[in-house]
Amino acid sequence: MSNEGPSIFQLKAMNFIHRMLIRLSFGRAGWNAAKMPVIKLTTTGRKSGLPRSVMLTSPYKENDSLIIVASKGGSDTPPDWLLNLEKKPDVTVSIQGAPSVAMHAEVVDENERNRLWPLITKDYSNYGDYQTKTSRVIPLIFLRPAR
Repeated sequence: MSNEGPSIFQLKAMNFIHRMLIRLSFGRAGWNAAKMPVIKLTTTGRKSGLPRSVMLTSPYKENDSLIIVASKGGSDTPPDWLLNLEKKPDVTVSIQGAPSVAMHAEVVDENERNRLWPLITKDYSNYGDYQTKTSRVIPLIFLRPAR
């Protein structure tokens, strides 16, 4: 089941194009993808210590928490942003161009993943497809407002 998924170049190109769409539309377009809200997640680079931003979809919301999926298109390697937030879980999130909000990231445990995964894949089957491409269990992450 080995799959490298999209290349780093492809992922960076998609993120660049997405950011340009938002910028060129003055924030009126680009905040939805595949019927999911798009968020701008900013982590702290685990090696550089510098802010690192990425555009991601958030397929599920529970109370005041957002859930994101560390799928990397079904790659056998986790996304860099996941490695960053595992090291430093304090992140910022911007939704629809609103000011960034401080949040705390937490990788869900196995029981929570077992509860949430069917809810996500029921509406967004692409995540289930990604899981079939890799032997890595694709993590889910809660983004909760910082307290």
